[in-house]
Amino acid sequence: MVIDKIFPNPTVKQVAFEIRFPTLFYIENKIGDLQLRIMEQFPTSSLLFRRQLLFVDKGPEAKLEEVLSKFDEEGGRKIWQFKSDKDYELNLASNSLAIISRYHKTYNLDGADKFRDAIKYALTNFFDVMSIPIVNRIGLRYIDECPLPSKDNETFMSYYNSVFPIHRFNIADADEIFFRTVVKRGNFHLIYMETLKKVKDEFKLVLDFDGFAMNVKSDEYLNVTDELHSIVSEEYERTIKEPVYEYMGRGGVGSEQ
Repeated sequence: MVIDKIFPNPTVKQVAFEIRFPTLFYIENKIGDLQLRIMEQFPTSSLLFRRQLLFVDKGPEAKLEEVLSKFDEEGGRKIWQFKSDKDYELNLASNSLAIISRYHKTYNLDGADKFRDAIKYALTNFFDVMSIPIVNRIGLRYIDECPLPSKDNETFMSYYNSVFPIHRFNIADADEIFFRTVVKRGNFHLIYMETLKKVKDEFKLVLDFDGFAMNVKSDEYLNVTDELHSIVSEEYERTIKEPVYEYMGRGGVGSEQ
């Protein structure tokens, strides 16, 4: 079944888009220009500082002050965050841009705000301000929390075309099951993950799809993102069965693959 409509009660909980690019040393001087361009959709802004966790084996010859000084230069990271009045945000660092949304109901279908339009709006303004000929990586990721009304093999198999070895490890006995693979899809790549676990005291199958492409010309980003969406959507449709479509067709508010 090809998904061609927006479901009232879909399984996806979060969708994210990211590009990574060579570190731009001048990016801080351009933030104000970008902020003015995207203020209509992202009116709230803030500056975040994130640090990595540091474990030090400095050896007999090294001085701790020198190690900490190097960490101060390389370990800290500035994140310029721009938030929409709706439930999505843009996070910009010196070498990456990410849009994270819990709001959008569709990538490109008519009938609701499209995640594709949010990507296009942000990236058009970003590339107008920051001249980048090529991006190192483009990624599109969906995280779905899918229902399991009864925790047994029969129900699980009727809902999902899963990769879990349930012939050996019974669903009823499992506290958690996890699977991860990285595969090629033509010129693109897909990280596919399945996790059976408790979500708010209820067992669910969490599906995590992360499609990505490497070394893409900046003026081709939207075509590549469209291809990644098709790969993710096809894999999602291969995984779920009719009872999940019926679940998504019932009432509620959510997002569509």
